[in-house]
Amino acid sequence: MSLAEEIHEQPAVLSRLLQRQADTIREIARSIEEEEVHSVLLAARGTSDNAGLYAKYLWGAFNRLPVAMAAPSLFSCYKRLPAFKDTLIVAISQSGKSPDIVGVVEEGRRQHAPTLAITNAPDSPLARAADSVVDVCAGEETAVAATKTYTAQLMAVAMLSAALDEDEDRWRALERVPGFVSQTLALDEAIRQRAERYRFMDHCVVLGRGFNYATAFEWALKLKELAHVIAEPYSSADFQHGPVAMLERDFPVMAVAPAGAVFDDTLALLSRLTEEQRVELVVVSDRDEALGLAHTPLKIPPGLPEWLTPIVAIVVAQLFCYHVTRAKGLDTENPRGLRKVTLTR
Repeated sequence: MSLAEEIHEQPAVLSRLLQRQADTIREIARSIEEEEVHSVLLAARGTSDNAGLYAKYLWGAFNRLPVAMAAPSLFSCYKRLPAFKDTLIVAISQSGKSPDIVGVVEEGRRQHAPTLAITNAPDSPLARAADSVVDVCAGEETAVAATKTYTAQLMAVAMLSAALDEDEDRWRALERVPGFVSQTLALDEAIRQRAERYRFMDHCVVLGRGFNYATAFEWALKLKELAHVIAEPYSSADFQHGPVAMLERDFPVMAVAPAGAVFDDTLALLSRLTEEQRVELVVVSDRDEALGLAHTPLKIPPGLPEWLTPIVAIVVAQLFCYHVTRAKGLDTENPRGLRKVTLTR
């Protein structure tokens, strides 16, 4: 299956995950409550690490769980093992094969901490090492650049949050996501036409904040691995503490700015960048105020709560990166120097 086909498969993947894993995730949530967990240590690499950033914001905001990102090298290289107390160990991995991520979970079990694997490979070493497993139900992903496994990981993270809350309104919001992704994919041709403008782009910054901080990192990663663009992701807040100085006229700035708690601050920054630095602005948003500032507006359907917009916003970014890569004449199926499964120790 090609990268384009896998991008377009995402509504079906998300629907399948909701149907097949809802009961499992509710049961895992009950187990977590019984363990009286007070924090989460999350282990991941690459795209899955960006899904972990989403979990950091989502589980913190809705479930009051502080989330720390693990340093797997402490386990594999330095052999200096943190102590886990009242901590849930979560590993997110597409393949479930990377030894350093498996090692974090194995140490968690050795210390009698509850462990959870979120993976597309329920028979993998990672799944076998964990107490509980969420299969993201994405099916085989053959393209090197991860797309459908990433949005499925986001959905699994969001489902667990809703289950921990025991909030049926949030579950109903989750059920609307596949339809929103379908609406977004219908913009494919329009995005292709707009992406042509960036066929000579070799550098940019990517801005996001809050729940969409993860989207900025994943969008930047896809630009790097597919289009060979030096793409630097930042929180739109952190960006103002120094990196903004690199900007000059026509510097490409990608921004994720849906409606929500951080919208006004993000809009103020984007307004300043267009008025003062005269940057080349690409905006993913459901708000006309932000889209109106952009040279290249990429609209997502309005109506989703902010906490779910990362699942839809990244689909727009995936299409953008795919078409920029094609416009550059690069191979979307075999990015330079990459393999589908990366094993780090």
